[in-house]
Order: sequence, then C-alpha cells, then structure tokens
Amino acid sequence: MADFMGMMKQAAQLQQKMQELQAELDRIEVEGTAGGGMVTVRLTGKGELKGITADPSLYKPEEKDIFEDLIVAAHADARRKSEELLQDKMKSLTGGLPLPPGLKLF
Repeated sequence: MADFMGMMKQAAQLQQKMQELQAELDRIEVEGTAGGGMVTVRLTGKGELKGITADPSLYKPEEKDIFEDLIVAAHADARRKSEELLQDKMKSLTGGLPLPPGLKLF
C-alpha cells in the first residue's frame, strides 16, 4: 500500500509540474525566420501566432507569391523551434523518459 501512496504522490507532483509547464509555454516566445531574415514569425511555446515582421521591400504586388511563401517558411521554422523547446522541457520534467508518439500536451 505504501508503494501505491508513493505513486499517487509522484503523479500529483507530475501533474503540478505539467501545469507549471503549460503556464511557462504561454509566456515563452520563439522566432522563426525566412528569406535571410526578411520575414520573422513569433509563436508562443504552444504554437500560438504572436506576430509577423516583414521587410518593407516585400510589400510589392509583384512579390506577393514570394512574400506568402516566406511567411509560411518562417512559420514552419518557428513551429519547429517551438516543438524542440517543448521536447527539451518535457525531457527535464520526465527525467529524460521519451514521450509516446502523438501525445498532445496543448
């Protein structure tokens, strides 16, 4: 019975740490860039779009396709960084145990 109580205590501690991680991911921002820094996208640690910055030279109608592609590429870069950040945070939280594939935390 003592082992069960110990596991319950550990589960409660892990749940508290997960809640703290969720709050931290709301505050953390990552940036992704494309086009040599011509477009920058900012996301929270949870992947929420916070802002886009673009070089004014891209605001030409004839550059529309390039501009849109750079936004997509910068977003993909920021999303990759956000996912890496989450994995690093989870490794420290779970003691290095890998998460099951497809586990969604937000």
